[in-house]
Amino acid sequence: MARRRIIVRDISEILGHWQAGRSIRAIARSLGTDRKTIKKYVKVAVEQGFQPAPDGGPPEGWGSWVARNFPRSSRGELMPTAAELDCFRKDIVDGLKGACAATVWQRLRDEKGLKASLRSFRRYVERLLPQARPAPVTVRRDDPPPGEEAQVDFGYLGLWQDPVLGVRRKVYAFAMVLSCSRFGFARAFFRMDQQAWQEGHIRAFEFWGGVPERVILDNLKAGVIKPDLYDPRFNRGYEELAHHYGFLIDPARAGKPRDKARIERLVPYVRNSFWKGRDFGSPEEINHGLQEWCLKVAGQRIHGTTRRRPSEEFEAVERGVLKPLPPEPFEMAAWHQPLVAYDCHIQVGSAVYSVPYQYRGQRLDVRLSESRVECYLDHELVKTHPRVSKGRRHTDWSDYPPEKAAFFERTPKWCQQRAAQLGPEVEKAVVTLLGEHQLHYLRQSQGIIHLADKYGAGRLNAACARANAYGLPAYQTIKNILEKGLDRQLTMTITTPPIAGAFLRGPEELFNAVYKKQEIDLP
Repeated sequence: MARRRIIVRDISEILGHWQAGRSIRAIARSLGTDRKTIKKYVKVAVEQGFQPAPDGGPPEGWGSWVARNFPRSSRGELMPTAAELDCFRKDIVDGLKGACAATVWQRLRDEKGLKASLRSFRRYVERLLPQARPAPVTVRRDDPPPGEEAQVDFGYLGLWQDPVLGVRRKVYAFAMVLSCSRFGFARAFFRMDQQAWQEGHIRAFEFWGGVPERVILDNLKAGVIKPDLYDPRFNRGYEELAHHYGFLIDPARAGKPRDKARIERLVPYVRNSFWKGRDFGSPEEINHGLQEWCLKVAGQRIHGTTRRRPSEEFEAVERGVLKPLPPEPFEMAAWHQPLVAYDCHIQVGSAVYSVPYQYRGQRLDVRLSESRVECYLDHELVKTHPRVSKGRRHTDWSDYPPEKAAFFERTPKWCQQRAAQLGPEVEKAVVTLLGEHQLHYLRQSQGIIHLADKYGAGRLNAACARANAYGLPAYQTIKNILEKGLDRQLTMTITTPPIAGAFLRGPEELFNAVYKKQEIDLP
């Protein structure tokens, strides 16, 4: 048995047990004291004629007898290190005002050569300097009125062998309990993320058939982004959930688990009573069994504090005062804060979406629902996209600067529409090019349309008519016609295919034999 230091009251207690007729072994087991130590003090008592009988002790009591027979105990302790620690008494008292006992001991040991162990130091502080380190006092809070408060937490359950994937997966428990009736709800998840957090609340409210006035939670990121006693910053998705169901978010103080003491024991209880030693075939089987356990095991037990069955107490006093569920279902959404890259895109939900180029380098609040992606800057909506599957990209070319997005915006369809607006010959030239190979001649088509900015729609249409007549509606051909002013001359129309031998007699013979001059209207 581990040894411990003995003080006057301990020796008196030992001898009191011995006088009552208890054995050395029984005294050692009850008091946690070594049997050799007990025998040492009993031996002194026997030598002075005392016996284990109701009237076999000293008349003045064992306390006075011990103080008289063991002088080292006259101050109340029998610690060899007491004299050494007395030398540092003032340093200890001053140090405990701003640091814990272990820190004060370490500083005295390193800086002033203290030899006593940490255990002896703690014992000295506890017994001789209680005013320097007062014992903690637990204030038990009264139960809140029915329907006013629920407490919520996430906890680890264990590993589960997934028969489909063939791997072991971590399983977590979402747990919520009504503080008045102690009627709890739990659900298993494979991730502790925003979606699981919101779904757990929804399932709990449906399980009870109502909503409490406020929910006390720990400062986890799915609920509280920035813990603060007076001005906490909540997760946007959790704020939406609270607004939809009409409950108040009441975060516990950071590092103060007793602020939500009623939920602290529920997750270990779920782990030990429901999870350990059981096998499940699917996630659905886990959660079905967990809901049955909440109703028939946890709900039917006699609670250690209230001494009542939680489910019966819930039905009697709490169900009728909960807020009713809202008529419309809640649309779950996760909020993220991605950084807008310099390619004008953000990445959320394993997909990529464009945002206006003015927000490059900034962080946006992005709401990710099942069907939409909404981007906000300081609560102002700046961009909306339909949600795409993982690994896909959704780009709105208007999010880029006009000079950067021009090529990508001018698709073959756009080119045909714009060409039709400029004139029938322009449309014919563009359709001819794109008909051969859309992607290969897309740039040429864009270039032809762009010539209208410099030369006007009338001249471009005339130049395209000349190029179409020769069967060469290429960008460079039309550009040369405009630069040389050929669009203002007569346009030649092919009537018969050219004869190869005509080239041997010069270009004049070719024109006379093959082409027919035709006058067209010019602007």
